Amino acid sequence: MLFMLAEMTAEAAKYIGGGMAAIACAISVFTGFSQGIGEAMVAAKAVEAIGRNPDATPQIKSNMIMGIALTETTGIYGLLISILLLFLVVMPVFA
Repeated sequence: MLFMLAEMTAEAAKYIGGGMAAIACAISVFTGFSQGIGEAMVAAKAVEAIGRNPDATPQIKSNMIMGIALTETTGIYGLLISILLLFLVVMPVFA
């Protein structure tokens, strides 16, 4: 193992780093899945609350929209990070 590390060239290290950045890019895209699950849970609980107390519909709706907006930001951040990693790290390595 140490022999292999000693023979690693700078070119090989560059490709290994680019591959690891590509894996990080793929992992950051998965925030969209957790975001979708979170938004579905927020909407389901809001509908459940409106079913129990229809008089509080306007307040529940405004809280639901705020919760969905906060949940949406995680997906946007994940997309932003993956785009930055892709164009600033991965593309220059393999270009």
